[in-house]
Amino acid sequence: MIVLGVDPGAANTGFGVVRTINDRMVALDGGVIETAPEQPVEDRLASIHDALVQLIDWHEPKAVALEDLYFGKNVASALTVGQARGVAMLAASQRGIPCFDYTPQAVKKAVCGSGSADKGQVQRMVASLLGLPEPPTPDHAADAFAVAICHAGGAAMRAVAA
Repeated sequence: MIVLGVDPGAANTGFGVVRTINDRMVALDGGVIETAPEQPVEDRLASIHDALVQLIDWHEPKAVALEDLYFGKNVASALTVGQARGVAMLAASQRGIPCFDYTPQAVKKAVCGSGSADKGQVQRMVASLLGLPEPPTPDHAADAFAVAICHAGGAAMRAVAA
């Protein structure tokens, strides 16, 4: 099974594509979709959408796993993250691919065993679980891989059973 993990953001949207073969996970692709801060928001969102559609068409994932919106003190930031999540969901829906949401704490627990793991620990565990020679950078890509690992590792099945 192939899963596209997405760490949404208007400036930097991380993506990580993971394939599960038997009980082993391998990284197929990963990185960050960057948009220029001087661009209008609608153009930034269109760029994110177009890039995700290309990734979906190229890798043909069976699921898109998204990091759920973390609502902090910065409402404007939360709104733009929500908009980026929306275009990621739209890209998946247009291709008939189901989306699954995971809180940052659930992702950290699935990848590191603790919902309070720090960014460095997540990066190191992603590298270990995917057999990468070094932790993925930047952290947006590592977070996207972590979301994909969370889903591919059975979080969706555990949620249904609960």
